[in-house]
Amino acid sequence: MVSMRSLSNVESAVRRSVSLPAEIADEVNSIADARRVSQNRALVDLISDGIAVYKQRRAEFFALADRFQASTDPAETEKLRDELARMTFGG
Repeated sequence: MVSMRSLSNVESAVRRSVSLPAEIADEVNSIADARRVSQNRALVDLISDGIAVYKQRRAEFFALADRFQASTDPAETEKLRDELARMTFGG
């Protein structure tokens, strides 16, 4: 259950229902217990952190793509191409 106090710094809350795999639900429960917060608060924090990391990686990718596009040095272009491929396809 979400208390009004935990929502005080949130403009508005939207209720969502999600199904989590048992392993992830156990991890969320462990994190919530360790931090002494509700499972809902732990989920909100984990999702917020995940979104921040996603945005950071996306910004890094586009910055690298811009460098690749602007590069005139063949050696640097090859290095940047390899890095873009690694970011895109893993490895």
